Amino acid sequence: MDYRPLGRTGLRVSVIGIGTWQLGGEWGRTYSQAEADAIFDKASELGINLIDTAECYGDHTAERLIGDYISRRDRGRWIIATKFGHRFKGFVERDQLFSRADVLQQLEASLLALRADAIDLYQFHSGTDAEFQNDELWSMLAEQKQAGKIRHLGISIPGKGSELQAHEAKRVGAEALQVIYNRLDRRPEQAVFPYAERDHLGILARVPLASGLLSGKYHAGASFPADDVRATFDADKMRQNLAEVEKIRANELPPAVPMAQWALAWCLKNPLVSAVIPGCKDPDQVAQNAAAVDR
Repeated sequence: MDYRPLGRTGLRVSVIGIGTWQLGGEWGRTYSQAEADAIFDKASELGINLIDTAECYGDHTAERLIGDYISRRDRGRWIIATKFGHRFKGFVERDQLFSRADVLQQLEASLLALRADAIDLYQFHSGTDAEFQNDELWSMLAEQKQAGKIRHLGISIPGKGSELQAHEAKRVGAEALQVIYNRLDRRPEQAVFPYAERDHLGILARVPLASGLLSGKYHAGASFPADDVRATFDADKMRQNLAEVEKIRANELPPAVPMAQWALAWCLKNPLVSAVIPGCKDPDQVAQNAAAVDR
């Protein structure tokens, strides 16, 4: 495994992390603790030290699976990143809760679920620019950081992007940015990366496999079951992306190289990217993702 600095945090993260949205149950599968343990054990074996989760992957469901696991393992080897601002309501439904009082309540709930005294990276979760520009919120988070409940602050920028949040990250005390970045979505290269470079912010690339479209498993005309979050995606955009995947397969993918490994390595060729955080359904996928370091 390779490791890179996460901006100015002083943390060195494995370039391959573990994304955990799937543990919340919205990707067509419910996970037991034993299944989650197997994923994290394989990650540990391969040198992965970064787990990214969120308050709304289930109702703190993913956080509880992680918390149970690390309570029985070496907590000190893991860097745990979670998020705030949403409350799980049901399948792809969320309440938006970014007030000072709401976020403080979420912080306590996340600490309880994670069985942790402090969160390594606490991230503003895909909120609007108006919600981001709430100085009272950031003052409260600075207080919680001083109290030792938060080690570092970050911003998980919305899927449609926000140049303002990238531009203002350092001002509000954030040290890392999380963005959707993959071969099918390169928008952060213009809207986010210049500010990350200017202010020495770490970059976590989420959805590096484009919600699985760059996993190598899907071709034009692919469909997804109703209990899979991808079934809610815009149909026209899905068709365009699948067509682009076929072009990539034909013109960019080297012979005999698994597409998923190539796609992760493609993100990591940019030195501003500290880590990619792909999801994984089982230990075998963890191993396949980790092999991207050899590409």
